[in-house]
Amino acid sequence: MAQPQLNERLTSTDASFLYFERKEAPLHIGGIHVFDGEIPFEEFMAMISAKLPLLPRYRQIIVPAPFNVGHPTWQYDTNFNIAKHVFRVQMDAPASLDDLRHLAEHLQTAMLDRSKPLWEIYVISGLKNNTSALITKVHHAMVDGISGVDLMKIIFDMSPEPPPLPKLDDPMKHAVRPGAKNLMDELLNNAEETMKSWTEFQRGLVSLTENFLKEAPNLNSRSSQPNMLTSMRSMATPVNLMPFNKANSGTQKLGWSEFSFAEARAIRAAIGGTVNDVVLTVLSGAVAKYIELHGQKTEGRSLRVMVPVSMRKEDQRGALGNLVSVLPTEIPLDINNPVERIKRVSQKTSELKGAKVAEGISLLTALMGTVPAGVQALVGSLVNTAVPPFNIVCTNVPGPQIPLYVMGNRMTASYPYVPTSFGLGVSVGIMSYDQKLFFGVIADGQAMPDIEKFKQFLDDSFAELRSAAGVPELNPPAVVTPARKASSKTRTRKKEQAVAD
Repeated sequence: MAQPQLNERLTSTDASFLYFERKEAPLHIGGIHVFDGEIPFEEFMAMISAKLPLLPRYRQIIVPAPFNVGHPTWQYDTNFNIAKHVFRVQMDAPASLDDLRHLAEHLQTAMLDRSKPLWEIYVISGLKNNTSALITKVHHAMVDGISGVDLMKIIFDMSPEPPPLPKLDDPMKHAVRPGAKNLMDELLNNAEETMKSWTEFQRGLVSLTENFLKEAPNLNSRSSQPNMLTSMRSMATPVNLMPFNKANSGTQKLGWSEFSFAEARAIRAAIGGTVNDVVLTVLSGAVAKYIELHGQKTEGRSLRVMVPVSMRKEDQRGALGNLVSVLPTEIPLDINNPVERIKRVSQKTSELKGAKVAEGISLLTALMGTVPAGVQALVGSLVNTAVPPFNIVCTNVPGPQIPLYVMGNRMTASYPYVPTSFGLGVSVGIMSYDQKLFFGVIADGQAMPDIEKFKQFLDDSFAELRSAAGVPELNPPAVVTPARKASSKTRTRKKEQAVAD
């Protein structure tokens, strides 16, 4: 198994998640994963310890450059202690899924401690029906959604009988204690990083130019489509504020829903578009219902959605860090017919893709990377606008369509956690896993205290779209897996040991 590709210095994009983070708006991602059996804590911790050589970044800390003359670097934590990252939480049995959700609200609210590697896992026991859960937190400076799924495949197993762990040279054996950075070295390194950003910008500009030249013969037939500049200019206009576009308070509320992936694909097949268009249609329908609940009209109003788009190429699978751009998608809220709404959404996303908007924004990001790190850090510490550039974040991450396991226990649900920030108030993460779409709604407690209403509107919006598309309720195909062959005595002994601890 190949180890993730690591850079010593944070990129401008990765570092921005540190610069813009506030205690009122922590910028870690993660998930809440539910399993069909009890996860023995000591055995789980031993398994994570054995796999850590596959995840070198998870034993590295962030070391700032002197006077912020450069972006921070990753260095091995020679005092690494897994007990500071993996925690046991015993709930009052039998705890419900709602009890787990409230626990996750509390645990996800706190920022990660930057004096240690930026991740945590909570092993939750005491859920009803002898089920258990994992609550994960990983700083966004380390991973984006796609690389987070790749890492999940390393931590989790593809079968109830996991293969033997590969024997790897442990990089910690060669680690040295982090020390103070030399100012002159940092200045030289910063100059080198600036040149790399310029090179990346020029390379992207050349690539975009080549694409436009290739498509030039077809421009007349697509003259009605907006170009990149027209599409990106709309981002500069003030956003139409929704009831949940408020300043962050630091408290968090979570809402969870799950839908049939087979039904989502059947809707796509019946009407056209993509699964992501289905997701955006369901989301916009829920927002329309929500703002009407709060006494606002939908007529003439649009929802501006920040849709992250992976720029990760095939040869970059497994690479850590953030390789993303965004599609700023405007969705009218006054289209009551779900079929007409998904057609409008599909048209809009197709126009944005055709205009290479994500590539253009990625190009601007590369250009911003040429700004000195100290200036970026200063801007990040000062920015706190009450008028965000978007209304809401919606990220759809494709996950594995086969079951995953931990210690022989099958994962039955995986609700993603995506942070909110700077007046957005609400983020929605979607994970497709094991023939289902799992929605995780994350809201600031002040911006959307009635998140249960929004969750119900999501459920209603999906049902309305499914009905309008003429798609019946479908059962996901059963995935049969062999029973685990591990000794039950061994499992029982481990569980008794964990309880005794």
